[in-house]
Amino acid sequence: MNILEEAKKVLSVEAKAIDSLIERLDSNFEKAVEIIYHSSGRTVVTGMGKSGIIGKKIAATLSSTGTPAILLHAAEAGHGDLGMVTDEDIIIAISNSGETEEIIKLIPYLKRFNVTLISLTKPNSTLARASDIVLDSSVKEEACPMGIVPTASTTAALAMGDALAVALILRRGFREENFAMFHPNGTLGKKLLITVEDLIHTGEGIPVVNVDTRMTDTTIEMSSKRLGMTVVCNGDGSIAGVITDGDLRRGLQEWGVRLFEMTAGDVMNQKPKLIPKDMLAAKALSLMEQYSITSLVVPDDNGKPAGIVHLHDILKKGIV
Repeated sequence: MNILEEAKKVLSVEAKAIDSLIERLDSNFEKAVEIIYHSSGRTVVTGMGKSGIIGKKIAATLSSTGTPAILLHAAEAGHGDLGMVTDEDIIIAISNSGETEEIIKLIPYLKRFNVTLISLTKPNSTLARASDIVLDSSVKEEACPMGIVPTASTTAALAMGDALAVALILRRGFREENFAMFHPNGTLGKKLLITVEDLIHTGEGIPVVNVDTRMTDTTIEMSSKRLGMTVVCNGDGSIAGVITDGDLRRGLQEWGVRLFEMTAGDVMNQKPKLIPKDMLAAKALSLMEQYSITSLVVPDDNGKPAGIVHLHDILKKGIV
């Protein structure tokens, strides 16, 4: 037995199973999307065995992209879990054969709720005939040597479920910001929810000196605030520039000890990088990487320093 050849055959069979779904997509798919979109209830996904596991993934994908969905275990439904279903819900039933006993037994009870039944199954099967909408997800063959282990069929059902979810994303105008709201603890959620204002050092935490401040005192201010920089302000408190640890090193190379006889205004970078407080922290990180700096100044509406956002604070939040 050639293991690699068998593996390639499996992938080829499953790829063909998905590819064959494309030509079978028709107005039924569009109807399914519209019905789910306009539903005031949830999308209840049900299946048995491997199809049930696929159903769990489909329900999870729908829920995370703006379509409230739950999984109804087909076997448990007749033992009380039918209480999950309301007459405002939509049912998606998954069965490769369309003859799964536990699913078929559910149909009369689901009909009592007068819910719309969408099936991912084989046309002309018992489940298909009882359904309001049939999405043909049947396959010509399974990928296993015996032709019976759910492989290509579950892959096809999963792909069809993803197609529904993505179509609903477009129908709802669902955006990254919406996705982040459902994933506040994930990396994407952090990138899209945390703003500069959430991370800035404010008040006494801002290193600030005047343009006339001697560099000896400027260095002390920088050292005490531990941000590797200081804002330099004009007499009216507006931002004039910044001095960083790098500026100190370059100043010592150029002027030696005479640096400490100079003022902050003599040494400062007069074009500091600024960022609004409502900007995403991920954008701040991008700017820092672009300019090879570790801090950005956040101005207020009057051009005075409202805060400092530092690279370490962004990284501590897991934003990368």
